[in-house]
This record gives sequence, C-alpha cells and structure tokens, in this order.
Amino acid sequence: MTFSIHGLAVARGIAIGRAVLVASTRLDVAHYFIEPSQVAAEIKRVADGRDAVVEEIQRLQTSISLMAPKEKTPHEISALLDVHLMLLQDEELANGVRHWIKDRLYNAEWALTTQLEVLVRQFDEMEDEYLRERKADLEQITEKVLRAMRGVSSPLVQPPVRQGRKTSQQDLLLDDTVDVPLILIAHDLSPADMLQFKQSVFAGFITDVGGKTSHTAIVARSLDIPAVVGARLSSHLIRQDDWVVIDGDAGVVVIDPSPIILAEYGFKQRQGELQRGRLSRLLHTPAVTMDGQKIELLANIESPDDAASALKAGAVGVGLFRSEFMFMGRHGRLPNEEEQYLAYRRAVEGMQGLPVTIRTVDVGADKPLDDSLRDDAHLNPALGLRAIRWSLADPAMFLTQLRAILRAAAHGQVHMLIPMLVHASEIRQTMSLIDHARVQLDNRGVVYGPVKIGAMIEIPAAALTLGVFLKYFDFLSIGTNDLIQYTLAIDRADESVAHLYDPMHPAVLRLVANTITQAHAQGKPVSVCGEMAGDTAMTRLLLGMGLRSFSMHPAQILAVKQEVLRADTAKLAVWAEGVMMDDEPSTRISAKA
Repeated sequence: MTFSIHGLAVARGIAIGRAVLVASTRLDVAHYFIEPSQVAAEIKRVADGRDAVVEEIQRLQTSISLMAPKEKTPHEISALLDVHLMLLQDEELANGVRHWIKDRLYNAEWALTTQLEVLVRQFDEMEDEYLRERKADLEQITEKVLRAMRGVSSPLVQPPVRQGRKTSQQDLLLDDTVDVPLILIAHDLSPADMLQFKQSVFAGFITDVGGKTSHTAIVARSLDIPAVVGARLSSHLIRQDDWVVIDGDAGVVVIDPSPIILAEYGFKQRQGELQRGRLSRLLHTPAVTMDGQKIELLANIESPDDAASALKAGAVGVGLFRSEFMFMGRHGRLPNEEEQYLAYRRAVEGMQGLPVTIRTVDVGADKPLDDSLRDDAHLNPALGLRAIRWSLADPAMFLTQLRAILRAAAHGQVHMLIPMLVHASEIRQTMSLIDHARVQLDNRGVVYGPVKIGAMIEIPAAALTLGVFLKYFDFLSIGTNDLIQYTLAIDRADESVAHLYDPMHPAVLRLVANTITQAHAQGKPVSVCGEMAGDTAMTRLLLGMGLRSFSMHPAQILAVKQEVLRADTAKLAVWAEGVMMDDEPSTRISAKA
C-alpha cells in the first residue's frame, strides 16, 4: 500500500530506490547503585570505552588522509569527526560522569546517560540552530561509548546482496544491466557511520531526526544527494527492501509507490538532472539581468577550506565568513592572534584575489565560548550579551581578532563586518578599538592592510536609524535571519511558534526594502547575507527592491543566477512596489513565480 511521510527537505532532488535500514543505535542501560569500593573501576570502564571510540575515529581520520584524490571525502565529514573527538574529550562530560559515580554511586552506564541528559538540556536551550543540532552528535558519541563498554558491534547493516529478483515497479525504472539504487533509512547517522557507506551505491538518505543544520543534512548537501531528515518514525514504518522515493524538494518520502507514482517521479528525476546540467552551463556566465544590471553573487563560508567550494560554485567573493566557528568549544583556549591570522590569510589567498568579508565573532549568552561560562540567570539569551556586545565586553579578545583580520588584509581584499550593532555609542566604541588595533600593530612593526568596515542590519532599531550607520560604515549587510526573528518576536528555537517565522511578512519586507533604498541613496553598497539571499522564491522581489549583492551557501549560487539572468529589474521594481503595499505579499510573490 502506498503511503507518504513528511519531513524536512535538506538536499534537493529526487532519489528512487530500495530501502536499506540501519538498525537502531539505542541501547538499554542498566540502572543500579555500586559500592564505594567499585568507584575507581566504574570510572575506568567509562574511560576505556571513551578511549576505544577515540581510537576508532582516529583510524577513520587516518583512512581519509590516505584516500586517493578521486576518493576524497567531503571536508564536512572530516570536520564533523573532529567535532566528535572534541565532544569525547570534553571535560564537562568526563567530570559529570565522575560526579555521578563518586557522589551518587551510579553504575558507569547510568552515570554516562545521566550526564548526557544534563548536557542535552543545555543544547536544547541554545538559540542558535546550528549549535542546538550538535546535541545529536553528543548522543551519538555517548551511544558509541556505551557500545564499546559492552563490547557490542556496530549497529550498521551492510547493503543487502541482490539476488536479481525484480518486480513490475522495478521494471518501470531499470533494465537488466543496471543495479538498483539504494536508499539509506536510519533513526540518525553519525559522520563515522556515513564514512562506511561512502563508496556504496546509496542514492539518498532518510532519518527520523535532525534539522536543516544537522550533520546528516550537512553531509547530504556536501555529497549532493537528495535527503529528508526529521521524518519521524520512518525507520519503523519503512521495511527492508521497500521501494522508496525521496522528494528532496518537497521534504516528502513515498513508500511502496504505485507504477503511476513511480513513473511520475522518474520523470521528475530526469527533469531535475537536465536542470542541473543546464545550471552548470551558467557557471562562467556573468550574473547580469536582462536590462543590463550587474548582480554580485557571493558565498557564505564557515572555514578557510570553504573558499575552494565558493570558487567552484562561481562566487565572485565571500560575503560572510562566520569567524565564530574558530572560537567555539575550545574550553577557554581561544584562538590566539597568530592562529586567527593564518586562518583568515588562508581564506583570503584561497579566494585568489576576490574579496573576503570576515564577520567578527558572533557568540554570547546561549552560545558561549566556553560551556562552563554559561549564564542561566537570564531568561532570553537572544536579547542578551552576544555578538558585538560580547566583543565590547572583552576588549582584549576583540583586539586580538581585529589585529588578525587587519594582518590578513595585507594578502588581499578584506572587508570587516560587525554584527548586532544598534547604538551610536557601540559604533564609536567599535571604531575606536579598530583604530587602537592599528596602533598596536604599528608599534610592533607588523604589516597590515586596508579594510572596508561594514555593519550588519539585523535589529529593527538599526534598520530604523540607518542614518547613523551610513555615517560611519563603508557598507551594510542585512542579516535577514535575525531581522525576521526580532521584528516578529519569534523565537526560532521554539517549535510552538516556528510556523510564525515568516520572511514575507510586510514589516520584514519593508525594513529590507528601506535599508536597500537608503544605502543606495548614500552611495553605500548593501547586500543580503541571510537565508533570504539563497531562496530563489525571493530573488526577483529582492531585485525589484534594488538589491544588487546576494551572499548565500555556494550550492545555491547557480539557481539564484538563473533567476537573475531571467529578470528585468525595471519591470520588477514596479511589481515590488505593489508587493510592499499588500497585506499578504506571499500571495503576489507566488503568483509572480
């Protein structure tokens, strides 16, 4: 019987194949009290289990480094293995487990799972979606330690050996000489697990849990294969060897599709492949509208290594380098000036002369530099000590980063972007510290380069007082993710109100449009670097508003470029004015599409 499951679309495209189920990683854990004389032995059991998993991951990392060039693993997987190693060696995890064993006399497994629950609650309270998703990594490494402690083998199952049997549905898709594509179904998958399947024939992934920034989603996008996550109970409802269709565009999974449905999705799949081929031909085509407007398509990156993928996607620069990923999870050991300088320099040189915009560290409150510094006394971390507020509260840390960015500017075009500014006093203080960083480098005789300085417009108050920002800054960048959250008073981390998070709300659109208009009136460049920039449904509206610079994930660039090439900005400007006056802009945007 045909049925469907809905989840989150995280990697586009259509995949059709037979299901391969990965066994559940959940283990039953015994709960009992131990004698004081057993404390040392129980602590050692946990340590031995952890060391075994560390060795396993290190072996995987070694195997990655020895792969031939044509077998290279996407760097996202290597980075996620590093995250798992970091979590395994986290002192808060280890100290918590020792506490439950020594002070409460819990057995080792009970202590480990209890500390996991404590840490998971902390992750759940985080406002940042990417960091919140990391709780899945913590759960996975805990499962692996538990298995190592009990000597249980990996839960992964290998792809079934095909016996050559066919059904009428299969005949619709494949001839006798073609292998059947396989679809991987799991409750969740760790990066290490996925490595075991890298050279296999999996055409797509489905998981019960996860979000758009979960590791499975990241790896699926890096492998460029269709994937749906958060498809609750999919691993229970789908049986081994079932026919499965993944619609990565709609976030839908179809199980046991009828011949008619199979034929329909087979057609969509072929159309998607043709479309990808057409998009690839646009790689070297300048992004110019039908009426001759040149559009700047930039990339958002998280690490210096991402520069290569940005260039490969045809980006003409980096519009947002999220520097905070260098700072987090280091347990107080912040990157020093030299480490930051070398990383920024790598990104600048990797872009081969194209501009790189480095955003200063955006952490604080719910996403501290060190988990031990969490401040649970404040109830609304999204409105707390974060981003530039954090940096100004710790001038020594901020000056270190500013010096590193200025030094990297000696190697290419560097722009510096300041997040979450709202007060004129914050602006003046920031500019003063940038000047002070230059003086410090002059006193040391260290070479540095010129930088353009910009501000993120992500708070309504900033969007409503643009005159102050345009007076001080060389350019503006609109952070639509936070601008939407603050304008609509919607906590993106709260699932009960997530449906109200609406980028097409009239208030949001008017703030964006006004920012673009005022920046252009003052002759200052302005870009959008939030998710809105990579959403092709919004491209024409943003062009109509006057936007000429978009910054997005590299994978979205060609699709946005296609919209640009088909656009006439003069006509779109008239249409966009009407959209701004509409109570429900989404209906007019859908009609235009």
